[in-house]
Amino acid sequence: MNLPLNRRLFMVGAAAIAVSGPAFANTTHIVEMLNRHPDNKKLRNVFSPSVLKVQPGDTITFMPTDKGHNSVSIDGMMPKGASGWKGKNSKEVSVTLDLPGIYGYKCQPHYGLGMVGVIIVEGEGMGGNLDAAKDVKQRGKAKAAFVDHWDQIKAQGLLTPPAEQ
Repeated sequence: MNLPLNRRLFMVGAAAIAVSGPAFANTTHIVEMLNRHPDNKKLRNVFSPSVLKVQPGDTITFMPTDKGHNSVSIDGMMPKGASGWKGKNSKEVSVTLDLPGIYGYKCQPHYGLGMVGVIIVEGEGMGGNLDAAKDVKQRGKAKAAFVDHWDQIKAQGLLTPPAEQ
């Protein structure tokens, strides 16, 4: 059955598509800033989750669940062309990441105690800045925390494109 395509039918269809929005909406991810890990009380000053894989255009909101923490991007641990961020102490901060790659971040007051995290934004070349991120000099317990994060990323295959998993 062939229906004639007239202007009114076209406009109704276009309006329906516009109102329904994009087929794939971006997601907001919550990362809690905590004094103690929710599952392991021996782990102090942590982001939960501390390793996160997201889609380009997703937003990550760092929640000060416990006071005294912030989220700050680490120079040299972002894809080329990406913008960094610096949240205020005990304040929520949201960042939207568009470029595929590895993003390292820290809690500035607790960085030396190992309060660091990694975000992987999926897409072509998402592991392209891994070596550069690993080469950034870390201090204190942050050094060991990043080694744990790199091991977790490798063990879980987080840098493997979804079609190959």
